[in-house]
This record gives sequence, structure tokens and C-alpha cells, in this order.
Amino acid sequence: SVLAGFVEPGENLEECVRREVYEETSIKVKNIKYFGSQPWPFPRSLMLGFTAEWESGEIKVDGKEVTEASWFAPNEIPEVFRGLSISWKLIENFIKKHS
Repeated sequence: SVLAGFVEPGENLEECVRREVYEETSIKVKNIKYFGSQPWPFPRSLMLGFTAEWESGEIKVDGKEVTEASWFAPNEIPEVFRGLSISWKLIENFIKKHS
């Protein structure tokens, strides 16, 4: 899957993306761009997808919300990720852009 999280009160969407990525992986990102959305039934939410570029840092997972994280080349993405969710659409977009 891709990283996910919730917007904190007083936070804009770009700040949320930066914070969630950093909290879960210790990676700093830049050039955050809105990708798309998907209705999410629990807890009656809307899932928003964003793309971003690596700015700095090495992957160090938090061990709580994320237990494993890796970089993948387009041809190395495991089949387990395939599906209809916004997560898969983000991954599929990455594959198309970098293959």
C-alpha cells in the first residue's frame, strides 16, 4: 500500500502529507501535488491521493503505523498492490510515468 493518514486540525493538505510521510518513514518530501480522491466508508471519509518527490532522509519506519517500507523500481512493484483503490491508481501512475 501507500502511506496514509488523517489531516490534523489547523493543518492544510500539503502539511498533512509532509507530516505523515515524515512520521511514518523519516523521509522529507517536496513538490506535493493532488492526484485524485476516493470515497472511503470508514469512518465516512474521503481518501485523497497525492504524489510527492523525495527531498531528503533515509527510510526509517516508525514501527507502529508502518512496519516496513521500501523504494521500488516500476518493474519491481509486487503484484499484491494491484487493485481498484486510489492507492493502486497512484502506483499505476508511477509505473506509467517511469517505465
